[in-house]
Amino acid sequence: MSIIYVLIPIAMLFVLVAVGIFFWAVKSDQFDDLEKQSVSILFEEDSHQQQNHAESDTNDKTTATSGVNTTEINK
Repeated sequence: MSIIYVLIPIAMLFVLVAVGIFFWAVKSDQFDDLEKQSVSILFEEDSHQQQNHAESDTNDKTTATSGVNTTEINK
C-alpha cells in the first residue's frame, strides 16, 4: 500500500509533462494545417518540382565526379 505514495506523484508528473507538451505544440503552431498532409499523397508533384529534383540530382553527380582525374578514367 505504501507504493501508492510513490505512484501518485509519478502519475501527476506524467500528466503535467503531457499537458506541457500539448500546450507547447499548440503555441508553436503544430496544428495549423491538419488537411495538407492528409491529401498530399493524392496529388502528383508539380512538373516544376520534378524538374528541380532532376537538376539537383545531376548537380550532385557532377560534383561527385569533378574531383576525379579524367586521365585515369580514359585509360
